[in-house]
Amino acid sequence: MEIPVKLSCQHVWKLFGDGAEAFLSANDNVPSLQEIKDAGLIGAVRDANIEVREGEIFVIMGLSGSGKSTLVRCLSRLIEPTEGELLLEGNDLRKASSQEMIEIRRHKMGMVFQHFALLPHLTVLENVAFPLDVQGMDRSAREIKAREVIDLVGLNGREDYYPRELSGGQQQRVGIARSLAVEPDIWFLDEPFSALDPLIRREMQDEFMRLQAMLHKTIVFITHDFDEAIRLADRIAIMKDGAIIQIATPEQLVLNPATEYVEEFTQHIPRAKVLTVRSVMAVERIEEGERIDADARIESIAKKVVDSGRSLPVVDKNNEVIGSIDREAIINVLVGGELSACGVG
Repeated sequence: MEIPVKLSCQHVWKLFGDGAEAFLSANDNVPSLQEIKDAGLIGAVRDANIEVREGEIFVIMGLSGSGKSTLVRCLSRLIEPTEGELLLEGNDLRKASSQEMIEIRRHKMGMVFQHFALLPHLTVLENVAFPLDVQGMDRSAREIKAREVIDLVGLNGREDYYPRELSGGQQQRVGIARSLAVEPDIWFLDEPFSALDPLIRREMQDEFMRLQAMLHKTIVFITHDFDEAIRLADRIAIMKDGAIIQIATPEQLVLNPATEYVEEFTQHIPRAKVLTVRSVMAVERIEEGERIDADARIESIAKKVVDSGRSLPVVDKNNEVIGSIDREAIINVLVGGELSACGVG
């Protein structure tokens, strides 16, 4: 069954500079990057087209200045696109009034940014309850809801702490809890973990995945870190100079990069982190032995298969055997052997 599209944009442009709309119109909405520069404009987002499916983690990534944060701000209309269409559940966001957009952000969108933006004079409980206060919810009801979300992100017992009394990871948990308090339909996260040290960042990624497994939110997540992207994403959009270069699963990006730029982006990523069992399994079906999930990453099952010393059955989400995997296939991936030797191609 096809998963419905929750949020989409079509032919979205964001040009910064005087006369951007007239310039775009005069060039039939298809100017080149050089023409934009020659006109003294900045092409922050150029002809972006994406579809974010319900319940997926859609990662937008690129180097600094690639346009990823600008695109997300266009998607939520925190900034106005120069041109293009924005649809949330089929409704045209660009036709919504300012007041309607305020209500949409209050009730349907959650946002978490790199800088935690906690209110220093409010406690954890008050920070998390703040958006509910803005909605007009009475104090008793909003505190009950805020306590539920605080418990959800693992901060139970710290309700009366102030931000200055929390670690960086704890402060980011407060930011996540605050954005979840409104029970958003779509959740925007703009490099939420990049200010954290590596160990806390890994911990927060684990926490994020735990929450997603429970809540099944539709998520747009920005990062410049490909390791983080492949760990979290269902699909990834790679941006360069304001344009989307390729949209694909992490595995597809590694196996079939659309451009040299994408290939450079992915070439240093260990393939065991990206490739699934499905991509390297043999078609021969084996019933005996511990069953291996076809969608598991090679990295997570490598030791189990190698230690077994035999071929193991591979199963789909219905636990039906669809193939097998052996030690040789795993080693070919781990040591960088040819993918064709592993059954790919």
